[in-house]
Amino acid sequence: MSAPILDVRGLSIALPGGADRAHAVSRLDLALHAGEITCVVGESGSGKSLTARAVMGLLPPQVRATEGTIMFEGRDLLSLPPEERRLLRGDRMAMIFQEPMTALNPLMTVGRQIEEVLLVHSDLGAAERRDRILALLDEVQLPDPGRVVAAFPHELSGGQRQRAMIAMSLILDPKILVADEPTTALDVTTQAQILRLIRQLQDRHQAGVMFITHDFGVVAEIADHIAVMQNGLLVESGPAAQVLGDPQADYTRALIAAVPSLTPRAARAGGGRRILDVSGLGKIYRSGGGLFSKPTETHAARDVSFSLARGETLGIVGESGSGKSTVARCLVRLLKPDSGRIDLDGIDVAGLGKRALRPHRRRVQMVFQDPFASLNPRRRVREILAEGPITQGKPPEEAHARSAELLELVGLEPRVADRFPHEFSGGQRQRIGLARALALEPEVLVADEPVSALDVSVQAQVLELMDEIRVRLGLSVVFITHDLRVAAQVCDRIAVMQRGLIVEQGATAEVFADPQHAYTRELFASIPGRDWTPPETARAAAAR
Repeated sequence: MSAPILDVRGLSIALPGGADRAHAVSRLDLALHAGEITCVVGESGSGKSLTARAVMGLLPPQVRATEGTIMFEGRDLLSLPPEERRLLRGDRMAMIFQEPMTALNPLMTVGRQIEEVLLVHSDLGAAERRDRILALLDEVQLPDPGRVVAAFPHELSGGQRQRAMIAMSLILDPKILVADEPTTALDVTTQAQILRLIRQLQDRHQAGVMFITHDFGVVAEIADHIAVMQNGLLVESGPAAQVLGDPQADYTRALIAAVPSLTPRAARAGGGRRILDVSGLGKIYRSGGGLFSKPTETHAARDVSFSLARGETLGIVGESGSGKSTVARCLVRLLKPDSGRIDLDGIDVAGLGKRALRPHRRRVQMVFQDPFASLNPRRRVREILAEGPITQGKPPEEAHARSAELLELVGLEPRVADRFPHEFSGGQRQRIGLARALALEPEVLVADEPVSALDVSVQAQVLELMDEIRVRLGLSVVFITHDLRVAAQVCDRIAVMQRGLIVEQGATAEVFADPQHAYTRELFASIPGRDWTPPETARAAAAR
């Protein structure tokens, strides 16, 4: 094998005092070769993102590399003066960030932001710069590059923003490309397009790609080599086929075992009495327009109809913008539908006013995608859990006492009730969000992407917990997701949404086995790593 273009040896990254451990990364060895993709995988806190930032010279303040070398083109990057490292970034080395909306300047056009790289690192004239930008935007498969150049970030979709970020990274043909979770926030079809694009560009430019991720489906789709990190340590590395097919480390095996299977689980007994009937549900978003723009209407949900039986889990799947979250918010009446009915045990809650709706609100509760954004950071957990019951008329003493029971129900110690949300991990915060939803003893739980931001092992724990609680409390669940692996393991039935319409629905096993609609087939074809079967799953299937 040829010499690596990037060679990390004995890298240690120290954390500031007061952290859970002294080092974010300890004695790491990692090599990156030209024309290959090395996936660095692990849970949050494993050190993978700080490793990437150390390579780029972008470590946050008070975090520093204390040992080791990062060799690139015969130079140790850690020993270079800041000015020399700055000149390397964007020229010989580039980075794609997880969330382009926060990485791109909202006040500058996309074309101007890409041009900045050329202004700093080249002596091209204005016409040459524009030609090069347009050519690269076309190469990353952005439609109408002339329009994109003049657009601001908010005028592009998530997938288009990520493509613009990739164009910015590749504008000077770097030898190293670091991609930090670049597809985590994208829906499955856009994710597939971005992964395919990164592989094509990497082949064409012969760059070495360090791809940071916690998604083993993505790893199976694009990795040449895999490095697995846990608590700052490298626990396993090797060719992708070897690590995915015969993992040696217990931690790697545990991560792979937590990946949801695409084979739907056995169907549960159905036939329960319906608790929810949705018929003809419609929601239109209207903008008022302005001096230079006309009013617009967006049909987020159109003639949506489905039913939910007691004890059943219905999954609503689809891309971003398909309308599934709008439907979820209508069900809990955070949004008032423009048309249709939402019959909750025979009562149409869609048309109720605030006063008439109040006694029914407790019956349908919601678990949100981002618990950190949905939990009040200034209130203790005890207060957060008691707020709903107190609003519904329960005495404060009784509501606060109930908080301890709710925390135990979701697998947390009652003693954490006096902590604030920021003192918990992402998985723990999601458990608190679930406890808050259960505080009012609902009959229907609406879960809007409740595990999409979690590591695969934490995701598995939360999904298992939700299913245990569903059985114990006899809950009916509407589960919103774009992850078809999760839908396969959680949902009894699924409804597929596209552009505000339900295009297909049925028993999960039947839809997965024989999807009828072209859009459903496209979703399934876009699942990253869909042809990879985790070794434990393969062995279990063979045993059957």
